[in-house]
Amino acid sequence: MAHINGIDEKVLVDRLIDGDQTAFELIFRFYYPGLVTFARQIILDADEAEEIVQYLFVQLWSDRKRIRESQSLKNYLFVSVRNRSYNFLKRQQIKENVYQELKQMVETDMLYNPDLFVVSELQEQISRAFKKLPDRTREIFLLSRIKGDSNDEIAEQLNLSKKTIETQISRALRILRIELEEFIFLLIILGFRNL
Repeated sequence: MAHINGIDEKVLVDRLIDGDQTAFELIFRFYYPGLVTFARQIILDADEAEEIVQYLFVQLWSDRKRIRESQSLKNYLFVSVRNRSYNFLKRQQIKENVYQELKQMVETDMLYNPDLFVVSELQEQISRAFKKLPDRTREIFLLSRIKGDSNDEIAEQLNLSKKTIETQISRALRILRIELEEFIFLLIILGFRNL
């Protein structure tokens, strides 16, 4: 049985179980440095090693009534630190595995493609902008730019003058330019040069 500051460890454990803070402090000061070194050799992280050992001592104090007098405190502490260190490494490995899976998913899945979000936002903005066009202007613009009809064809189809068609298209472009101002560069890249 070990002696801590000249006191038999079993006596200190009995006093610890009874709630003696001095006994706890003596045990802490005696074992803490060695336990931290031991944990650091397993997990290779000084800060985490200290945290593991500190948490062990917090738990030792709060669960002191459950300490079995027959077991060696030294063995109990070192086995606990070893197990906690292994658990820490397992959690870290799980985090790393999850991180790698997420990274892989983000890099390969279209759902995580940033362009998809930009395009979706652009589509929403275009839809809102088109709703701001007067009905007749929208109809003429869609016939011209989406269907590809010429101004003469639209004029004949809607029984309007060619000049009215040109004016309505210009009006639509002016409104869309204002509404889609923050997306102009993207629209030009996507081939909407006349906006």
